[in-house]
Amino acid sequence: MAEEKKKKDSSALLSKKKKVKPRKSRDADCLSVNFLKCVLHIFNVIFMFAGIGVLIVGAWTVASRHRFVPLLPTPTYPAIAYLLVIAGGMGVPLCALGCCGLKTENRTSLLCYTYFLLFTFILELGAGGLAYYYEVAVEFELKAELNNTFIANYALDVVVTDAVDLMQSEFKCCGASRYSDWRRSAWHEHDPRLLVPDSCCKTVTSRCGMRDHPSNIYHNGCVAPFTSHIREHLIILAAVGVGMSVIPIFGFLFSCILYVKIKHVID
Repeated sequence: MAEEKKKKDSSALLSKKKKVKPRKSRDADCLSVNFLKCVLHIFNVIFMFAGIGVLIVGAWTVASRHRFVPLLPTPTYPAIAYLLVIAGGMGVPLCALGCCGLKTENRTSLLCYTYFLLFTFILELGAGGLAYYYEVAVEFELKAELNNTFIANYALDVVVTDAVDLMQSEFKCCGASRYSDWRRSAWHEHDPRLLVPDSCCKTVTSRCGMRDHPSNIYHNGCVAPFTSHIREHLIILAAVGVGMSVIPIFGFLFSCILYVKIKHVID
């Protein structure tokens, strides 16, 4: 009886050992934990420099082109720039979060890192897609609204007045469609002797706008050159946004795989 009992106990132990699954190693397959951590460290470096590049493009747009924003009918253009600034600004702190999560193998940190990468992807793709859309729409908006902005707000709104003067001087143009647009403005009615603003003059002097001869002022309108300038810049923003949005996808995928791997190793 004792021998039979021992045999039953030994067979039970053997069956239990067979049922226990062997614990997975960190380097059990090609996509091991250590390999994924190495890949994500390299990705973090690339992502950080890409984020700095996006931040520079967005900040440059805000700093240099923001002066023309009052002349645009909608806030779409500055919104694109600010979206890129936010997406680019997240690069360095997100890399720091990723490095901490990789070093400690903390699943909560990795999960936050993964979600923020997804959020960055949405921001950059949204900014790029919006820039592509607005690159087509801005021409119709400016043709419809720029003349009204000139006629109704010049000399009455300081911000718009400065933007119009800067645009006419920089693009060497006068009026929205042509120089004679100023004859219908509230500014001209206030002082009919001034035919065009001084910023229309080829050589700007005080009250030089009293003469509208081609030798004195620019006769071409501002809609065409200004639209062309905005569209060229929107193409750059669209390329940066859509192009850089590809990078977070790889980090998102690798961090998801690493999260699952660490969970299986621990469990």
